[in-house]
Amino acid sequence: MAMSSTPNILLSLFSIHFLLSLVKINEAKVPAIIVFGDSSVDAGNNNYIPTIARSNFEPYGRDFNGGHPTGRFSNGKIATDFISQAFGLKGAIPAYLDPSYSMSDFATGVTFASAGTGYDNATSNVLSVIPLWKELEYYKDYQTKLKANLGDGKANDIIKDALYMISVGTNDFLENYYAVPGRSSQYTIKEYENFLVGIAGNFTKALYDLGARKISLGGLPPMGCMPLERTGNLMGGSECVNSYNNLAAEFNSKLNDLVIKQNKELNGMDMVFSDPYGIMLDIIQKPAFYGFEVTGVACCATGMFEMGYACSRTNPFTCSDADKYVFWDSFHPTEKTNAIVANHVVQTSLAKFF
Repeated sequence: MAMSSTPNILLSLFSIHFLLSLVKINEAKVPAIIVFGDSSVDAGNNNYIPTIARSNFEPYGRDFNGGHPTGRFSNGKIATDFISQAFGLKGAIPAYLDPSYSMSDFATGVTFASAGTGYDNATSNVLSVIPLWKELEYYKDYQTKLKANLGDGKANDIIKDALYMISVGTNDFLENYYAVPGRSSQYTIKEYENFLVGIAGNFTKALYDLGARKISLGGLPPMGCMPLERTGNLMGGSECVNSYNNLAAEFNSKLNDLVIKQNKELNGMDMVFSDPYGIMLDIIQKPAFYGFEVTGVACCATGMFEMGYACSRTNPFTCSDADKYVFWDSFHPTEKTNAIVANHVVQTSLAKFF
């Protein structure tokens, strides 16, 4: 298995180095990466709000810069950290609410994301996290401070040329629609998808009105293959829940249609749809090809249902080598998986921005 996976890992590393060499030629094309979304891209904002949706404790972050839990829901870096590095920017995008960073740090990249949030305000209420509209308010505050620090001219250049990344939506379905009463009695699942796509469109239009032009709208992963969902699929032999995967694929198609529509309607808009679905499913279906050994359960604790505080440093079942696992906890990928997904997105949807 190690022999078959090694050429692929080397190829992936070569791709990253090749892209980094391209960046040296095009260094100014993307001066900053500005991120909105949920736990897939939260670097620690939830550490500074009253919520249980946190990961600023061990074993989270055990492989991050020598072992440092930051609030990222992984053993190490998340996908946007790798994407920032590929663009020749810093190797870790800081959380806006983290007081240890300043505007000089945020000028080249910042995340407003909040673990547990969604497009739907009702989703953010489930775990008392930052709703998407509030992330946008923080971004407006960021713009004001950026102009005060750098002057209007330089700040406006950053705002115009920055890459805006959005990664959100999984919680709307798994933590809200299918988990708590409310939306499922108001909407059929297809109606709820359309409701969320409408919010996504309003959000990207709001970013456009604030000066954003280069936007990456992220899709959903094959959420039926998350260990938490597989654990609950007892009747299906703990295999991936196909109905959830099909839902994610259908929702992604609607997001892609939104991207096409807004690119036509909004002058100068250069939005792309970044799809993690295919690469994640390929990793899960062909783990040895990517150097993985375990796909059905996660590294942390029993790997079946734990995340957040249930993923405790004292749990004796946590694996010793996260690189063998696709998932770090029952909901979130390992650093190694994040790196592969980021590399795929950089070479596909984001390649035009280099």
